[in-house]
Amino acid sequence: QVQLVESGGGLVQAGGSLRLSCAASGRYVMGWFRQAPGKEREFVAAINWSGGSTYYKDSVQGRFTISRDNGKNTVYLQMNSLKPEDTAVYYCAADGRQINYGSSWYKYGMDYWGKGTLVTVSA
Repeated sequence: QVQLVESGGGLVQAGGSLRLSCAASGRYVMGWFRQAPGKEREFVAAINWSGGSTYYKDSVQGRFTISRDNGKNTVYLQMNSLKPEDTAVYYCAADGRQINYGSSWYKYGMDYWGKGTLVTVSA
């Protein structure tokens, strides 16, 4: 069983930045998802084991950066130019499958989930 613990959420003004962290051990694809009030959970970003490949939701591309430090067993989500519509509970996720060329399974869910951290962006 993989334990995922998110940190770094909080309240920020529009245009500001936050960095989320997720502690996790093991050789996993890691991802971030979010769920806004009244909406379904959605994919935000994912990264493969080596960190050499990253994947993003279109609306966060260029503003968010996912990265990982395998020596520290931590994955990060740097969020810049935040908008009120980014307000959501952000979940860290992990999965033992690989991301092969052309596959997109990572957008639809992963095996292991954290409890989430709230990000609130004020206008």
